[in-house]
Amino acid sequence: MSKAKLKKHLLALSKEEIINVVLDLYDARTEAKAYFEFYLTPDCTAELEKLRMRIVHEFFPVRGLSENPSFAKCKKIVTDFAKMQAYPDCVADLMLTVTEQGNKWALTYGYCEGAYETALANSFARAMDFIFRNGLLLHFYERIERMLASAANGWGGDCLREIYQQYR
Repeated sequence: MSKAKLKKHLLALSKEEIINVVLDLYDARTEAKAYFEFYLTPDCTAELEKLRMRIVHEFFPVRGLSENPSFAKCKKIVTDFAKMQAYPDCVADLMLTVTEQGNKWALTYGYCEGAYETALANSFARAMDFIFRNGLLLHFYERIERMLASAANGWGGDCLREIYQQYR
């Protein structure tokens, strides 16, 4: 359904019917609930911290170890956060968290080849593009440099440095 068609349908509803639709959506979808809660009481810092912990746990769960962390899940977390109209510096922070945790995982378990290295590089490229487009490079400069220094041991570090050089 297009936005225009949805808008036309919603305009035909009474205020009470629209409220019921919104409440049903709130109950039906976790993402909608998160969006409305953020919309009504926007606390970017608290939401950022909550989502940052979800990303950390994707790579380093509280119990056991993550044999195959999902960059796709992390990308969805970031995308959903950005859709909530979060501040660009908060979105960039979350994007860098994905790359940092991916790099930390590679250093911890000594693995960053094939699909994992590609996913890590793509994650960092998206973060750098977003940071550059939003004029946040100086804001995140030291953090990026620290992450790249930790990646110097190999495990994808060369690829990450090549991406970074495009934006310096």
